[in-house]
Amino acid sequence: MPREVRERQMMDAAVATFGQRGYRAASMDEIAELAGVSKPLVYLYLNSKEELFTACIRREADALLAAVRAGVVEPGLAPDQQLWSGLTAFFAHTAEHPDAWSVLHRQARTHGERFAAEVAGMREELISFVTGLLREAAYTTPADRDVVGVAQALVGAAEALAGWANETPDVTAKEAAATLMNFAWTGLGGLLDGERWSVGNAPVARR
Repeated sequence: MPREVRERQMMDAAVATFGQRGYRAASMDEIAELAGVSKPLVYLYLNSKEELFTACIRREADALLAAVRAGVVEPGLAPDQQLWSGLTAFFAHTAEHPDAWSVLHRQARTHGERFAAEVAGMREELISFVTGLLREAAYTTPADRDVVGVAQALVGAAEALAGWANETPDVTAKEAAATLMNFAWTGLGGLLDGERWSVGNAPVARR
């Protein structure tokens, strides 16, 4: 069997084991057994458990980023349709790869600075991509801080919603995307039109 095929099998087994068992509880014996290889072969190909976990984070982060970018490729889409397409691609990928999402969203962030830094890099790329979409969608020229802040908020909300959707039976990727669009787009549309909320325009709470 070619090395790249064997290595992919081991990586798939590692992602499943780390995602379901957690980084600390997962063992190289379990990963080797699931991949159908010997433990020494896993060490030969992928070195230590720490390096294997890092490789899993990088592979799954790249796959998620590629899926989101591929979801926004149709030219001439309206701004809300672009965001909708990107969100649907994001939620579809996280739903189809729950173990990978567990590795990225839960395990990597809680088991050391090195792993957290890998995920932070992926998150920054997502934020940069969403920031670009928002700039293209803007009908005025909002301040960079506004655009980046909204992108941060959208990515954070999408991450939280993906975790909820993966744990809630029968929530589809389109339903998750629609939930976030319903929550965000009306206010976001006003921001991109140049509207601003201010204290003087805030509704008065009734006692």
